[in-house]
Amino acid sequence: MTIDYLQANQPDILEVIANLSSDEVFTPPRVANAVLDLLPPEVWVDPTLRWLDPGCKTGIFPREITKRLMVGLADAIPDETQRLNHILTKMVFAVAITELTGMMSRRTLYCSKDASGEFSTVQFEKPSGNIWHQRLEHSYDDKGRCTECGGTRQQLEGVGRDNNAYGFVHAEGQKKIEKELGMKFDVIVGNPPYQMEDSGNKASSSPLYNVFVDQAKSLNPRYLAMIIPSRWFAGGKGLDAFRSNMLTDQRIRTLVDFTDASALFPGVDIAGGVCYFLWESESSGPCHVETNHAGKRTESIRFLNEYPTFIRFAEAIPIIEKIRAKSSVFYDSVVSSRKPFGLDTTTKPTKVGDLTLYWRDGRGPIERDRIVAGHDLISKWKAITSYISYDHAGQHDKDGARRVLSKLDVIGPNEVCSETYLVLSSHDTKEQAEAVIAFFRTRFARFLISLVSYTQHITKDRFAYVPVMSSDRTWTDKDLYGFFGLTTSESTFIETMIKEMPA
Repeated sequence: MTIDYLQANQPDILEVIANLSSDEVFTPPRVANAVLDLLPPEVWVDPTLRWLDPGCKTGIFPREITKRLMVGLADAIPDETQRLNHILTKMVFAVAITELTGMMSRRTLYCSKDASGEFSTVQFEKPSGNIWHQRLEHSYDDKGRCTECGGTRQQLEGVGRDNNAYGFVHAEGQKKIEKELGMKFDVIVGNPPYQMEDSGNKASSSPLYNVFVDQAKSLNPRYLAMIIPSRWFAGGKGLDAFRSNMLTDQRIRTLVDFTDASALFPGVDIAGGVCYFLWESESSGPCHVETNHAGKRTESIRFLNEYPTFIRFAEAIPIIEKIRAKSSVFYDSVVSSRKPFGLDTTTKPTKVGDLTLYWRDGRGPIERDRIVAGHDLISKWKAITSYISYDHAGQHDKDGARRVLSKLDVIGPNEVCSETYLVLSSHDTKEQAEAVIAFFRTRFARFLISLVSYTQHITKDRFAYVPVMSSDRTWTDKDLYGFFGLTTSESTFIETMIKEMPA
């Protein structure tokens, strides 16, 4: 049976298996091996190490680890049968995310879904072998949210669904895993579930991968390597503390970032792209960052916490520094929060009203007493933009260019808008508001927004690097490049990243 782990060119069904969803993405073998390549060579020759995949789906990580160990431990354990038995019973462990993926993983690793059966590569006493899964229950607080994974009842317990009580991140599961497998692991690797959704409503999804990473770190392995969405770079819903911890953790030694998730997972669309990283418990310092964008790879050595939001493109850093050297006020202090006038997206014009509502289908009347915020803006000229971007990060032309902003417009005194729009700025004259719109139509301004836009939502924090410029003149890209002293290569980089907006 050991030949299964030594053949190099046999067809591999795990190369073509379809994903069940975009939040539980199956890992192609080539991607699993790219992650394993981050680990130092000595891990493959040490028979004492214990390995764990804490979010196992198809068994690809345990299988590829086993294949490498079969080669690396040849000198330490010359007999192939004894070597395989040692690896599978003493070294390689996994926690499956569902009963189904547990069976898939055992079939992948042991050649049988029953690890105690006669067809199993190695005979275990129990059918699960070292791939653990049991159904668990969530612990809900008085608001109906799980105190351990953060999901809501609606997200976690839909009719006909697994309840997604993943053992690795729930105390009850951890106790059972500790009893059956032990919870001391030297190397933790995997591709955990990414998020929880309300019946497919991605707008209501809650991140989950951060919980897996935090739990893995808490076990203090020697090495941790995981594939996760890149949107943690900018924080956001449930991710601000995680972002801060990750950016300041100098034990992250390598970070490999893909702006387009389909480069790793064909056919899968993940806003903001995906990344994988290597964390080493006994090492610290600047991180080796590799960015993959539109078929091009760039590398840099830097600390991840240079800025509050991680800047994935090293080429952007000198541009930001030049802007910061000449500007002290940025648009994140000017742009409105969501619902600038307290009106949600479902708000429609009424039959009568002394104000005008600017909404997705045009303009119409609305009563003044429905306005619960932004009263100081009503009498002003307003520059506005859509709250939803034209394209989310990871969605761009083949050459890597994005548009970023969807709609830009000016609304006048006694005009208001719903939360479909953000108010960029307010002014005494129409000409000033139009100058702001012209500024945000530049590639320069939209490039700076793109640096921190990892989802389709354009929120005020996305404007943290956009300088407030005089609204008494109309700015062009050429003017802005000259004002901030950008080099030809820097301005060319901006123009390769951002498309012109149509007139």
